[in-house]
Amino acid sequence: MGKKDGKTTVDPPAEHWRDEPAAHDYPAAASFLSLVCPPAEVTRLVAALKAAPIERRLAKDLLRASSLSLLPADNTHVAADLAKVAKGTALSPVLLVQGDLRRGIPLTIADGYHRVCASYHLNENAPIPCHLAVSGGVRSREPARSRSSRGPTAVQ
Repeated sequence: MGKKDGKTTVDPPAEHWRDEPAAHDYPAAASFLSLVCPPAEVTRLVAALKAAPIERRLAKDLLRASSLSLLPADNTHVAADLAKVAKGTALSPVLLVQGDLRRGIPLTIADGYHRVCASYHLNENAPIPCHLAVSGGVRSREPARSRSSRGPTAVQ
């Protein structure tokens, strides 16, 4: 509880995050990635996501880097995640594939787009736990010759 202009206000619920993604998050990420990557790359990326340490990134930065729009709080999946937070249910960390600014490839939210949006609605500066994999193996230091036509991508 807090005070604003002499009135008692209810603070928004604190976000709660699990330490590790739920078991079904990795197959969901693989299903999405299979739409934008060849099978061998999907297998490699999912293994990299499983091995990646948890790191925390701000909700606003994840949306900006992915070039995705903020979904409204009344979106069915976003609202469900907001309801989970209100009940104190822990959300799964998000699964990300690093983009490449030089090639025009945005960050890919392989699993957790709706959780990122829910978190943003609660606090755009909220640190979100995530696993981050690098696409395409070792990043080249050579400048890109052309921009990718691939647009923003995400899945819940």
